[in-house]
Amino acid sequence: MKRTITEKLLEWKNSDDRMPLLLTGIRQCGKTYTMKELGETAFGGNYAYFNFEKNTAVAEVFAYDLDPHRILRELSALHGKAIVPGETLLIFDEIQSCVSAITSLKYFCEDLPELHVIGAGSLLGVTLNSVQLSFPVGKVNRMQMYPMSFQEFLEATNPNAVQWLECRWKCTEPLEDAFTIPFANALKLYYIVGGMPKAVETWQKTSDLEKVEQVQDDILRDYANDFAKHAPISEQPKLSLIWDSIPQQLAKENHKFIFSHVKKGARAADLENALSWLEDAGLVYKVHLTEQMRLPLAYQADATHFKVYMADVGLLRRKAGVTAQIIMQGNGTYGEFKGALTENFVLQQLLSLNKKPYFWRSNNQAEVDFVFEEDGNFIPVEVKSDENTKAKSYARFCELYQPSFGFVTSLKNVGDHKNSNTQTYSVPLYLLWKLNDWIQLERAKAPAFDLNAYMNESLSFQDLMK
Repeated sequence: MKRTITEKLLEWKNSDDRMPLLLTGIRQCGKTYTMKELGETAFGGNYAYFNFEKNTAVAEVFAYDLDPHRILRELSALHGKAIVPGETLLIFDEIQSCVSAITSLKYFCEDLPELHVIGAGSLLGVTLNSVQLSFPVGKVNRMQMYPMSFQEFLEATNPNAVQWLECRWKCTEPLEDAFTIPFANALKLYYIVGGMPKAVETWQKTSDLEKVEQVQDDILRDYANDFAKHAPISEQPKLSLIWDSIPQQLAKENHKFIFSHVKKGARAADLENALSWLEDAGLVYKVHLTEQMRLPLAYQADATHFKVYMADVGLLRRKAGVTAQIIMQGNGTYGEFKGALTENFVLQQLLSLNKKPYFWRSNNQAEVDFVFEEDGNFIPVEVKSDENTKAKSYARFCELYQPSFGFVTSLKNVGDHKNSNTQTYSVPLYLLWKLNDWIQLERAKAPAFDLNAYMNESLSFQDLMK
């Protein structure tokens, strides 16, 4: 199945200033498959794969010293074939199981820069944030991998639809009526199946939702087993409580995460370490409140006020016990949770597009679901789960802050209008993966800032010294 991160990996491979790469991501999101596929396609099958979790003997290679030349000789012996810098892709999977291997990346960068090295791990984020190690600061590249986006899901299950969009459709045009219902149904199916590659593959091969749900149940059990296997003993009960509370927290009207709803009488101080563990593991995403629209948004965010979403909308749906039939029929009895599923979906799509979202609220009277920075501007995104696009909070935001453009995403067709002085685009939820097309449209309206030209037109230091 095609993954969009492959293009970034190819850019990394061909970069002149490439460094060893650390690839993080939730368990079973496709890291191992993607790394091996890179080895097959971009290196002609010339790759050496080592899994520190399955083969603990590999860690012994790093126990003596961290000389990359010696390490490479011994790894070549274990591999049964020479690992040649510039020709071989060296893969360290589950690298968090050997912290010395993480440290060694510094020396691979300094002494063997021509060697292509990728270190990956499902709990690598936990290790990097919790284990004392000599981290190779400035000596590694970083990438984050997510479950399959809706675009990747479409390319796996209905590639013709993606090809049609790429060849014939422009973001300034409403989608033809003949396509709106199939795309909307594909979106519902994505809510059910989600983006975990094994679940998508099972659906692709069998079209059997019962088998898909068996896969999802297995994945959820594996995550729970990770709590017992890898988390500190003192945090394990808290992890389970938080993990099980997420669907309930999202079912509330404002979706705000409240620690006392995890366990009666619990305080933030009691549970925040466990929540951080889940976040570092990639199992959950935190979206923080910002009430002040000043850049950069990261410095305006309220660290104590946030919403918590799951890494995959399909797993959220399964964990919440919402049946596939309810999703496909659009049963109104799950209306509040339908909004939660939709927000979780939108967040996943924004993350897959490398956006860092926050949410905005004003005196508990107005709220915009997501706001992110783009080209020095803040871009609001209002989320609606059906065709109703009335958005008083979004209108209030535009009135207060006058962003140049923003988005309302729903099941309504493509359109645009002025909201105050803000160019507002109506983007169907199932076309949200094309969001950058509208952003490029706005970029074309404004002259690009040319730093080189600006510097050339400015007085030089030599001029000032005269």
